[in-house]
Amino acid sequence: MSAPESFEEYVAARYAALTRTAYLLTGHHQDAEDLVQSVLMKAVPVWRRIERDPEPYVRRMLVNENISRWRKHRGREHIVAVVPDAAGGDEGVDDRLDLLEALRRLSPRQRTVLVLRYFEDLTEAQAADLMGTAIGTVKSQARDALARLRVLAPGLDIRVRSEVSADT
Repeated sequence: MSAPESFEEYVAARYAALTRTAYLLTGHHQDAEDLVQSVLMKAVPVWRRIERDPEPYVRRMLVNENISRWRKHRGREHIVAVVPDAAGGDEGVDDRLDLLEALRRLSPRQRTVLVLRYFEDLTEAQAADLMGTAIGTVKSQARDALARLRVLAPGLDIRVRSEVSADT
């Protein structure tokens, strides 16, 4: 990504992607929007320093801020019995809803690892660096999270790229 000329241009270009990542980290639309807003407010004072390549810095801020939030609010998460209605007409909506519900039932750390590794397509080392943890922790959390997803959503074909290539 080329360096944006201003903070406003960065926000205009990346807000939707940041919000999607935040949603996957938090599991809730409102929490995701709050997380992005909080991170962007913290990015303003350091913008001059990060403006050449803000993406890694802002992504790390998202992860760190989310970790701080779930540490503060541990035990306050509310799991609902009924998933809100989604827009109709899309194929695979049921699978996505099943996956989202299963993701919500993972621990915040497991959800973070899966988002960074498989949605953001980061390496284990990059995910470990963002989370401030060891590569082995990322590996074990990813393994455990995928195993838990397979239990929580047995109808989904949950495989990672290395498993796919090993099967073919």
